[in-house]
Amino acid sequence: MKKYILSAVFLAFVSVGLQSCLDFDDPLDESLSSDVEFEDEVFHGKADSINYHKEISADGFAEAESTLKPYFGQMLTAQYAMRGGKEANLPGAHAYQYQFSLGVDNYAGYFCLPHNFDGRINSTYYINTEFNSGPEGSYSIVKNGLAPMLNHPKIDSIPEMKAIGLLLFDYASQEMADIYGPFSFFNYKENQQKHPFTYNSMKDIYTNIVDNLDTISACLKNYDNRPDWYKKKITSILRSYDAVTQDWSLDTWRRFANSLKLRMAMRVVKVLPENAKKWAEEAVKDGVIESTNQEVGLFPSLIGFTNPLVEISETWSDTRLNASFESLLMSLNHPYTEYLFRKNRNALINENDPTQILEPDTRIVGLRAGTEMIPGQSYDNNPRTAYSRLSSAPMANAPLYLMKLSEVDFLRAEGKLYGWDMGTESTEFFYYRGIDNAYVEDRNSGSPDYTSRLAAYKARESAVEYTYIDPMNEANNIGSVTKIGVKWNEGDDPEVKLEKIITQKYIALFPYSYEAWSELRRTGYPKIFPVLNVEDGDGSLAEGDLIRRMPFPGNTAAIQYDIANSGLEALGGDDLQATRLWWDVDAPNF
Repeated sequence: MKKYILSAVFLAFVSVGLQSCLDFDDPLDESLSSDVEFEDEVFHGKADSINYHKEISADGFAEAESTLKPYFGQMLTAQYAMRGGKEANLPGAHAYQYQFSLGVDNYAGYFCLPHNFDGRINSTYYINTEFNSGPEGSYSIVKNGLAPMLNHPKIDSIPEMKAIGLLLFDYASQEMADIYGPFSFFNYKENQQKHPFTYNSMKDIYTNIVDNLDTISACLKNYDNRPDWYKKKITSILRSYDAVTQDWSLDTWRRFANSLKLRMAMRVVKVLPENAKKWAEEAVKDGVIESTNQEVGLFPSLIGFTNPLVEISETWSDTRLNASFESLLMSLNHPYTEYLFRKNRNALINENDPTQILEPDTRIVGLRAGTEMIPGQSYDNNPRTAYSRLSSAPMANAPLYLMKLSEVDFLRAEGKLYGWDMGTESTEFFYYRGIDNAYVEDRNSGSPDYTSRLAAYKARESAVEYTYIDPMNEANNIGSVTKIGVKWNEGDDPEVKLEKIITQKYIALFPYSYEAWSELRRTGYPKIFPVLNVEDGDGSLAEGDLIRRMPFPGNTAAIQYDIANSGLEALGGDDLQATRLWWDVDAPNF
């Protein structure tokens, strides 16, 4: 496993006290960066065409490398931006908050906002256009950092780097589509600089990405045929510009591509069942992630930063444990209940009966999603900030994964339920290995808090009776909706097996809310509490509804024209929170 600090970028630590996200660019300038031009000469090539059989001379390679160095630097910036990096910096709290914590973290049921951000977001489904553009703002940094390189004529002389850049572009684009729906995927990929942009359907985006992944995998597999001098050059480039693998290995990048294909295969199981089976089996046969050393992400202990959630939770008091996640963990007596979240910092007094007081440091207590919040980031003016925060010790070095072994194993376990060829191992094998490696802590520091409780956890046959109690308002109290256990039972009904797989996958994904929210929408699992005050959204959600998508980002006249001209048709519905995405079919899982 590599251990290094990337010299290209240094993390700046700024004392911000309780200023929180309000110091971030206002409005979020990245959200409109589709209008930004990078250089006087803009290249438009064939970004998803990779001639990996091309004969390349040492001189040709050297010329291409010299020309492309600034573009490789942009690729590094893009990798940081995928998990909260901004302005070429490593992941930081400001951008991470806009990208994850103000929206999808809460929609997925992991976290809840404890205050209303000065009236800018009153409850979970309330729409603030600035915050709504957060994920798109980060994506714009990614695609603006990658599209120029993918279209540069010199990149064809280093096809492996083109393959890696295209994989990163496609990965971020798939995330984007699953959040908002259709967008201008092909225009962005061809490095189009100005409006009008044409929105593409999710089916077209998905199928093109899978085609790309096949090409990428073939290119990276062909790398073994390159001469030694060539391989040394590629390794040197990766050591400077690959921030997300642990070994600078093209085999790891290839397994990453196949693992993404497996993820996308499962996403379309209800709309393209034959394609789903084909894609999944091809991905596994070609080789997916099989060990923690092959996991892909940004690792704080390796490249030198602190997981941004620590500052967001601990310093700013801007995010707290979601009551649904509390209930899920408690119902399964998960190891996290002992160490991942802190007990209430201060006393919590019942709003209706001041004699009912939860004393400080009594228990882990989350907030109900949708609770209407008040201003204030300190306990003195907003007692809800005393609800459970993340524990800094396990989270400080928690990786920000792009692809985790546990996710791949749970995907393979689910594929086994459908009778797909996911390898010779059993469903039970993938299920338990997924649980074994699910913990959030840094792999390098070990995981005694998790593993010491693992045997008892995996043996749990049924859920613990548990009731969520809001110490400040008993109207929010609700019994656990988790009724399954953890232990694998071949005699279970397929639906119960699926619920177990997705529930454990959801825990393993934490805090990667993008994928957790997508799987929640696709399968209905894990079961979570209804969000309160859904009427605070755009009016399309009824009581008990789960938000299905974020509205299209951007409010300029040019963007609104593009949405009206092609966006709504590609979406196949109105630009509302209740509109289901292409793969989000209201149909049984079996």
